[in-house]
Amino acid sequence: MSVEKAYNIWAHQYDINKNRTRDLDKKSTIETLSKFEFETVLELGCGTGKNTSWLLEKATQIIGLDFSQEMLNKAKEKISNKKVVFKKADLNEDWEVENNFVDLITSSLTLEHIENLNHIFEQGNLKLKKNGLFFISELHPFKQYSGSKAQYETENGTQELEVYTHHISEYIDCANNNGLKLVEIKEWFDDTNPNGLPRLISLLFEK
Repeated sequence: MSVEKAYNIWAHQYDINKNRTRDLDKKSTIETLSKFEFETVLELGCGTGKNTSWLLEKATQIIGLDFSQEMLNKAKEKISNKKVVFKKADLNEDWEVENNFVDLITSSLTLEHIENLNHIFEQGNLKLKKNGLFFISELHPFKQYSGSKAQYETENGTQELEVYTHHISEYIDCANNNGLKLVEIKEWFDDTNPNGLPRLISLLFEK
């Protein structure tokens, strides 16, 4: 099953099913970005808009991109605000967003579905204003090494999605190669297992 089709199916239960990765991602996003001011935001893989509502508390304009139309439909149902535009887009292609336009780019639980990270950082550099921020929150590579990947339950069992493993050094190297410097890196653990493998990693870069 294609990733797009899988997310279209997942959309109807994404916000209501138990999902520790989703919930921890929201925590990492809020705790990290609360320290910064921003007005224009580009959300990569905005999904059902789980982080959009919080970003709206600070932003004056948000563009949310996602390749799943059903995820976008859920986002539009939840969020009706003239400050937000949701668009269907393939992040593997050039993004139809004005260059040097946004203060902040966020990418949450999205890049494991992207093979070519260099393209993401290349486009990110183009769309960010000078001193703009690029925030990434992803399943930790350590979890991927142990076999974890994006998945959800269906009537017919567990549906696993196609993913790519990106090492921490790959994120940093691709960013450096495209004019973005690392500002912060943090690992996020489950409250119930603080001594286990970190569930998520977040990275913050600046143009």
